[in-house]
Amino acid sequence: CFGGSDASCNVMDFGAAFLKAWESSCGAEETPTLLIPPNYVFLLSALILKGPCKATTILIKLEGKIVSPKKYSWVGNNKNSLITIIKVDRLTVDGTEGLIDEFGSSWWSCKSCPRPSILTFQYCNNLTVHDFTNSPKSHIHLHGCEDATFSRINVTAPADSPNNDGIDVSFSKNILIQDSSMQTGDDCIAISGGSSSVNVTGIACGPGHGISIGSLGKRNDTVEGIHVRNCSLTKTKYGARIKTFPNEEVEVSGVTFRGFQGTSFDGKAITLDCGESGCYNIVLDQIDIVSSLPAKPACCSCNNAHGTVTSTVPNCSSLLS
Repeated sequence: CFGGSDASCNVMDFGAAFLKAWESSCGAEETPTLLIPPNYVFLLSALILKGPCKATTILIKLEGKIVSPKKYSWVGNNKNSLITIIKVDRLTVDGTEGLIDEFGSSWWSCKSCPRPSILTFQYCNNLTVHDFTNSPKSHIHLHGCEDATFSRINVTAPADSPNNDGIDVSFSKNILIQDSSMQTGDDCIAISGGSSSVNVTGIACGPGHGISIGSLGKRNDTVEGIHVRNCSLTKTKYGARIKTFPNEEVEVSGVTFRGFQGTSFDGKAITLDCGESGCYNIVLDQIDIVSSLPAKPACCSCNNAHGTVTSTVPNCSSLLS
C-alpha cells in the first residue's frame, strides 16, 4: 500500500492477487483503501478475508467487475459464499461504481445444488455496505454482526429463481437496512433467530416472498425489536410474515410492520404463524396490501400472535390482544 495513513492498495499492484492486497490493507496503519479498479474483470473463486486488522478503518472500493465461475467450474467444497469477510470491524464496502456477478442463472435449474451467496459477513461490527446484484442463492448474509448499515442494495433476480433471498440476517443486532430495491425468488429480507434491534425501511420488494421473520425454531430462537417501515410490495407471494416451526421454543416480541403498501399475488398479504409459545407485542399499522389477482382476495392469517392492529388492509381481526 502507498500513501501513509490514507494508503491505497490497488489489487493490480499485487498481480490481481486479492488475498495479498487484503493482507496489506488489513495490516496497514490508520485508514487504508483496498481498490478494485475500473476497466477490469476479475474472476474469483471462494475468497475469505480475515481479521482482526491493525487498520482502524478499511474501505473496500469496488470500481471494476468481479465474476465467479459458473456452476460447473466451481472447485472444492466451499460453496457457501463468493466472498466471506470474518472479524473485520469498521469496514465500509462501497460498490457504487462496480458490479459483482455470480452467474446466478447457471445455478437456478438445480434446486438441490449448494449455492453460494455473493457476500457473507461473520462477526463484523460497525459495517457499511451497498450496491450488489445477481446471486444464485442469498445475495448478502449477515451472521453474528453488530452495528451494520446496508443502503442502496439493488438486487435483481427472476421470480422463479429458487432460494434466492436478498439479505439474510442471523444472530445480529443493531442492523439498519434502508433505501433498497429487491427482486428475488424468495424473501427480499429474512431475519432469523438470535437477531434484535433490526430496522428495515424504504424497501421496494417484489417479485419475491416479501419481508419475513423466520423460519424460527430450529434452535430455541429469540427475535426481538424488529421494525419494518415504509416498504412497498409488488406481486409478492407474501407480504409481512412471521414463520415458526410448530411445537418449538421460540420467543418473538416487539415486531412492528408499519407503512406497507402494494400487492400480493398469492393473497397471503399478512401471515403471522407463531408456535405454541406465541409472538407478543406485534404492531400492524398503516398497511394496505391488496391481491394482484381479482379471484384471490388478500387475507391476513394469525396463529398465536398477540398485538395491536390499526388502519390495516386486509382485516387482521385474528390478531389477539
